[in-house]
Amino acid sequence: MRFLILAALLLNIENVFAATCEGLATLVLPDTEIASANLVGAGDFVVPGGRGPGRGEDAAQFRNLPAFCRVQATLRPSKDSDIRIEIWLPVAGWNGNFQAATSGGAGAAVQGEINFGGLAAVLRAGYAAGATDLGHQGATLDFALAHPERLTDFGYRAFHEMTVKAKAVTAELYGKNPGHAYLNACAAGARTALMEAQRFPADYDGIVAGAPANDWINLQTWSLWVYTATHQDEASYIPPADYTLLHKAAVEACDANDGVKDGVIEDPTRCRFDPQVLACKGSQSTGSLTAPQIEAARKIYSPAINPRTKAQIFPGLKPGSELGWGGLASGDQAPLYVRETFKYVVFADPGWDYKKRPVDFDKDLAHATAMDHGTITASNPNLKDFFARGGKLIQYHGWSDPLIAPGHSVDYFNQVTAALGGASKVQDSLRLYMVPGMNHCRGGEGTDAFDMQSVIERWVEKGQAPGPIIASRVVDGSVQRTRPLCPYPQVAKYDGSGSTDAAASFSCRLP
Repeated sequence: MRFLILAALLLNIENVFAATCEGLATLVLPDTEIASANLVGAGDFVVPGGRGPGRGEDAAQFRNLPAFCRVQATLRPSKDSDIRIEIWLPVAGWNGNFQAATSGGAGAAVQGEINFGGLAAVLRAGYAAGATDLGHQGATLDFALAHPERLTDFGYRAFHEMTVKAKAVTAELYGKNPGHAYLNACAAGARTALMEAQRFPADYDGIVAGAPANDWINLQTWSLWVYTATHQDEASYIPPADYTLLHKAAVEACDANDGVKDGVIEDPTRCRFDPQVLACKGSQSTGSLTAPQIEAARKIYSPAINPRTKAQIFPGLKPGSELGWGGLASGDQAPLYVRETFKYVVFADPGWDYKKRPVDFDKDLAHATAMDHGTITASNPNLKDFFARGGKLIQYHGWSDPLIAPGHSVDYFNQVTAALGGASKVQDSLRLYMVPGMNHCRGGEGTDAFDMQSVIERWVEKGQAPGPIIASRVVDGSVQRTRPLCPYPQVAKYDGSGSTDAAASFSCRLP
């Protein structure tokens, strides 16, 4: 049956493609070696290397893929580059646009592999799709040692080169350029997305960047700050079992601030929770926190500060994030990406151990910033060129994010606004949505299900600037609650009547 389907596709290929899929193998592009170009029948794709879908991806997404032309290539823009890319092009039903899949899944900040799950999702939606391993293989930054070109590839060049080549291959196959290019990513992928807007403003027309890890050096420094807060000594350590204690107390203190008691802190910037309320009394040893633990919690809620200049390094976590503190504040070692960044990028010393050689949050931060020199960090707020050519950017971030402090997205939004002359100058190009109760990219107790891709498409293609966006809380496949996500700085406020689980009962207003 599959042979018959494939034969039918081949017989009708001229009705779909301007060139044959296999013919792309001979396409000549700068710094590019096309390894293969093959037609993959519907449901025939198998993840290479015998590995499973990975990262919780449902294998059904591969079994149910439509037929597509799969192009594999290696890019070498420098003598030391080895960038693997894949381009997937639908046989039928192409929507005329290109969308990239960022490397790795949520949390795979340095993962060197093709994101097949992301490619599958983009292809299924009708786009021409592209992805890259960012020029290295494996979940480590050790490739950066004595290989500055490969670090450059990882930081920004690989994704840009993939984008350019993927568009060229798409145009060759279909006989026309993609109408629009989109990039929708979260966390480390959103770092890449903002880097694209800053360095290569012509690559994408619409970008969605969630919980971006773009201020990379400061983010890793702050992550170590959080870890250090609970590892100064044994007394400062907060057992993960006590995160629930902190969370319940924080929600109890601030849940009703918005007039609705629903287990979610709508606007944690207006929450005045002090963990001192959990202080042990007398001989109490359970259901409470000791003085050192309270100070550690306060430090996590507070910004990381340069001890000499008193400047903020990175914002602190917000009340409501406590259930996820284990990602940075617990464990036998500092977070992986902290160790990787300081070992291989900052100090170029594989033997570096933060326990033996603690980071100086002034001098070492300055050294780290100089060493990176904007290679991985994408914090430039001047998006003038991206906006000038009609580019649209939507940022979003969960207020309960325990891995990347949500105040960072607010800070970057304000920096872009200030750099370009104020809110009136960017309102046609930029939106920020802060999501109450949402964790890192998704999850949590808030309404974490929403469709930013459709929103960015309507803005780019139809000029429909986004206002409130309806988001849902879905439990076991059932919608439990809907709320409007409001363009920052507005927040959702209850109108005083109607169900508090229905978006229609809320309006977006200034705090």
